[in-house]
Amino acid sequence: MIYIGAEVIVSPLGDNAEDNWQALVENRSGIALVPSAGFNQEDIHLAKIAGLNGPLRFQQLVIKVLSALEARIDASILTSDRTIVLISSTKGALDDNLHDQFSETCIAVMQQFGLAHLPMVISNACISGVLTLNVAGKMIEADQYEHVIVIGCDVASDFVLYGFQSLFAVSDKPCAPFDAARKGITLGEGCGAALVSAAKSAFKNAPLQLLTGTSANDANHISGPSRTGEGLVRSILKTLRYNDVLGDEIDFISAHGTGTIFNDEMESIAFSSLNLSHIPLNSLKGYYGHTLGAAGVIETAVCMQMMRNSMLIKSAGYRDAGTSQPLNIILENEPKKLRTILKTASGFGGGNASLMIRDL
Repeated sequence: MIYIGAEVIVSPLGDNAEDNWQALVENRSGIALVPSAGFNQEDIHLAKIAGLNGPLRFQQLVIKVLSALEARIDASILTSDRTIVLISSTKGALDDNLHDQFSETCIAVMQQFGLAHLPMVISNACISGVLTLNVAGKMIEADQYEHVIVIGCDVASDFVLYGFQSLFAVSDKPCAPFDAARKGITLGEGCGAALVSAAKSAFKNAPLQLLTGTSANDANHISGPSRTGEGLVRSILKTLRYNDVLGDEIDFISAHGTGTIFNDEMESIAFSSLNLSHIPLNSLKGYYGHTLGAAGVIETAVCMQMMRNSMLIKSAGYRDAGTSQPLNIILENEPKKLRTILKTASGFGGGNASLMIRDL
């Protein structure tokens, strides 16, 4: 069995998983209007962490979450030769070093925490977080390592914001995933972490089970999602079959849900094709914005909090159905015992990934 736990979240909603959870229970969003943040000095809605300023913002976040995670596990495993740290990110410390966004952070983390191995970076657009958790699971299955610490981190930068503006993909209001009036994404920054381990004893508090998932690339377009959802369908099918789980066993779906016209439509088609449209579903982007390479880790950590607290969180920003295929969007917070959760992600370049978390 592969265990996952000790989850940490640092975001505009708080500095730990518990504070983030309380904000979600109260349906508070971290998105706010930031004056003059756009390419032409437009006011832009972003989810930015207060007080995270100056140089080395990416490095600050990574070190902060790893320090917090260390307090939730058997700290001796950090320096073990059987432990590796994986960092999921799209752009890393782009503002600090345009030519090498990761090396300085990896070296600093290795030295500060006395790691036996240099952290490994996995960067595959917006599926990076889910993909990295799956890589961690595969490493445990293959007995390459006994413990894998996964950190997902991205910070808001002009490069990323202006890039999405050039694609006309940024909403002029807080994003509204799956809603008929949605206008695009809202960018966010944040950092999440979790320990994936073969040893239950590594966790100070009860872990959950990681049902390691899979990825699939539909090679549709460099930035546009497949119109048929075929890549996401293949990933979910493979994940279900790999873990010998039936679709009806899934209690909740944490969708990618960026709030763009094409992404949300693609997901609705994929879930419908798999006969999963009736399962309660949300997107967390209305709370965190799109945190890119951190999204899969942060949102998986929220899923774990939902499991621990037996509650479904409503999909912020959603009012009216805006996809061709019906979805069971969560309209209000709802107490519910959750046994099995499906987390999905889709991204640029045709990437799709999925995993499941199961209560023990």
